Amino acid sequence: MCLCLEIDAHRVTLTNVMSIENPNFKSTVAAFAVIVTLCLPVNAQNADLTDETVLLQQLAEANEAEALKLERQLQAVWNKSGSAAMDLLLKRGRDALEVDDIDAAIDHLTALTDHAPEFAQGWTLRARAYFTADLLGPALLDLETALALNPNNYDAILGLAAILETFNDSERAYEVYQRVQAIHPHHEVAAEAIERLKSHVMGKAL
Repeated sequence: MCLCLEIDAHRVTLTNVMSIENPNFKSTVAAFAVIVTLCLPVNAQNADLTDETVLLQQLAEANEAEALKLERQLQAVWNKSGSAAMDLLLKRGRDALEVDDIDAAIDHLTALTDHAPEFAQGWTLRARAYFTADLLGPALLDLETALALNPNNYDAILGLAAILETFNDSERAYEVYQRVQAIHPHHEVAAEAIERLKSHVMGKAL
């Protein structure tokens, strides 16, 4: 059972802290980080569990070569909205991000989140678009929604860590990157970030 499933009962209220100029914004990011780092990965114990849960368990135990295959399978599961039209909006948003057309990406992904609010991947990708546009408040709001819908989405957790790094909150960013590794031990970006921050965090501990 994943403790993250309780996140709705402890959700950080972000409506009034969307601007990074708000003095409460940094503390809100920190509080959200605490919630995320308290979450445990899903533990698959029964054969009749969902494909996603089984893939997550296999990913946590896989070697590097197996992890690449499992990551592709997991992303395929997460990218299925159940609607061809919504899948197309997701693709358009991703394609726009790939060519740095951030305004178009936000437009496509806003249409997606408006029409499919229960589809976590739409919120995750729009958070990435907002972060790229330096809109950290809206990005955090979208990450909160994404993780309430899918607590094990390591892409969303990675986005939170990136926001923490932007605020030079190395210790919490380090912990959140470790949360990514708990789910996906071979995640290259998380591993690089942990190595990058390790000396700074360990130095503070000393």
